[in-house]
Amino acid sequence: RYVGGWLQNGAFNPLVAPTTLYNLYGWGYNPFGELGLNNQTYYSSPKQVGSLTTWSIVSTAGNFSAGIKTDGTLWAWGRNFYGALGRGNRTYYSSPKQVGALSNWSSIFGSYAHTTAIKSDGTLWACGYNQYGGLGNGTTINYSSPIQIGSNLWTQVASGYYFSLAIQSNGTLWAWGNNSYGQLGTSDLTHRSSPVQIGSNLWKQIAGGYYHTLAIQSNGTLWA
Repeated sequence: RYVGGWLQNGAFNPLVAPTTLYNLYGWGYNPFGELGLNNQTYYSSPKQVGSLTTWSIVSTAGNFSAGIKTDGTLWAWGRNFYGALGRGNRTYYSSPKQVGALSNWSSIFGSYAHTTAIKSDGTLWACGYNQYGGLGNGTTINYSSPIQIGSNLWTQVASGYYFSLAIQSNGTLWAWGNNSYGQLGTSDLTHRSSPVQIGSNLWKQIAGGYYHTLAIQSNGTLWA
């Protein structure tokens, strides 16, 4: 189904107009404003975030949230420790704030203290906590604004507790960051600050847990 130019699988088609309008709702724990309701009140039932009906994708993480609107703009709110909101600071926000001025974001994934996102041109970007190399830029320096990860083209990204994994456009699987329990799949416990390829198979879906990873290969088999 097309939603404002984006397919549900993250592909982008700028010629497709929005066919469905989506409201954004939040509820639950809210000490840092991660619900986006401009307060720190907890709610046990869904509350609408603003009045806009132009939300396309949303992701929640460690006390912060991020979303992409149908116009391709990126927004974030909540706890901003280590700059995970990507706004160039560590200020907490209790309502959605735009990240930069670009309108070419297609998918996003928030982790415990860092964020990864893909633009419509297939480039991969990250910001936030980076002590274990979870941003994937070959350093362990924290970044409060999105930085590009390599020059490859990517179709899907996911994150866990201080680590990330992504699938390139050719179907190969890559992982980086915290590897304390082997969650990167590299057959060791060594942290990686740059993406490393996992095997040589082709993959179609990934999911990062707290300290573990699940992925589906192109033949439909499930791996962990």
